[in-house]
Amino acid sequence: MDPISRRTMLALGALGGTAIATGAVQAATFGNPDEPAEGAINANPGGLSDPGPQDPTLDSQFPSFESPPATDVGNMQLFWASFNNAPKRIQNGGWARQVTQESFPISNTIAGVNMRLGPGGIRELHWHRAAEWAIMTNGRCRITVLDPKGRAYVQDVGEGDLWYFPAGYPHSLQGLGPDGAEFVLAFDDGNQSEYGTLLVSDWLAHTEPDLLAANFGVSKDVFKNIPLHDLWIFQGEEPGPLSADQEAVASGGLPPFPFTFRLGAAKPFKETKSGNIKLADSTTFNVAKNVASAIETIKPGAVREMHWHPNADEWQYWIKGQGRMTVFDAGPRAQTADFHAGDIGYVKKQQGHIIQNTGDEDLVFVAVFRADEYQEIGLSDWLTHTPPALVSQHFNIPVNEIAKWPTNDPGIMPE
Repeated sequence: MDPISRRTMLALGALGGTAIATGAVQAATFGNPDEPAEGAINANPGGLSDPGPQDPTLDSQFPSFESPPATDVGNMQLFWASFNNAPKRIQNGGWARQVTQESFPISNTIAGVNMRLGPGGIRELHWHRAAEWAIMTNGRCRITVLDPKGRAYVQDVGEGDLWYFPAGYPHSLQGLGPDGAEFVLAFDDGNQSEYGTLLVSDWLAHTEPDLLAANFGVSKDVFKNIPLHDLWIFQGEEPGPLSADQEAVASGGLPPFPFTFRLGAAKPFKETKSGNIKLADSTTFNVAKNVASAIETIKPGAVREMHWHPNADEWQYWIKGQGRMTVFDAGPRAQTADFHAGDIGYVKKQQGHIIQNTGDEDLVFVAVFRADEYQEIGLSDWLTHTPPALVSQHFNIPVNEIAKWPTNDPGIMPE
């Protein structure tokens, strides 16, 4: 090949490579804003290929990680985790698995536990250094708790119900028939481990027999058959009627506020044709002084509108359905992740985020905040309560179009 022909071919090849690399959509355009350009739409086939090794089954669960939208940019701390790949600790009577900050570094304010108790299964009498919030996801459970003034509370809870135990309040949990109970716990400390609780069986086993006798005013022989190792979860006999247990502990009187709350049955805080949001914070669930929560239902194709929380990080447990969440931070940084039932999300306070239901059934997740009050700021609510001419100058959008945006802070769109 002569030099001219060779140079011509090289030039044509370079132009062709550029066309392939840029694709039909050019960088620095609406929906494709960055330079250098991001996303698969801006990649050539050779650079986009992924010959492996890989796990196709796992890859299929995370399409937004495999092929992020062109609007994703920069690096962010991983805000996805899951109970689905957390190891279970199983004992006769039930099991538990946990995701703490040790395995989910971003989650410094909340540690999560997924627990199952079969009918009669008991999570032994214990207490924590952190407050315990919980939501029932299946079956029924009997909870007991004592406050510092000696007032006992015993109650049965079912799907959609909450309980809250302040740090240091001793309590127990027991699954009820016929299906037992499954629930998710959220501790208000990202480092609180389910396997690092203060267990009453441990304390008795590690106290001298003469001291036990002196403490309880009985012979030390009364304690000769106590367990020498902690029980944690064990199989027990199903309790009798709730009223009988409540009567048995009534001598100290009732606490001023209940330790349970029926979140699933609560009136929605926000509701549109596309879903609803129900809240429980210290204004409605009075005992929950350090944890606010919301259960959110989003219809297929709908979105939890762009918003952020000014007072607390958001810890999410995805109960049903599937969706994807994009989180925005200064930088700019933006990242999209896919979520399914059993997954956990975490969004730092002040970070903007939007959630879309990508499935064909309702998406349901619970959001938990280490705060006494639920707070959020919706993007549309802010922009529609800012002088329209000012907003127009920011975005090159006519004032008459801005006037069409929702002004009632709907939470879930479309209305």
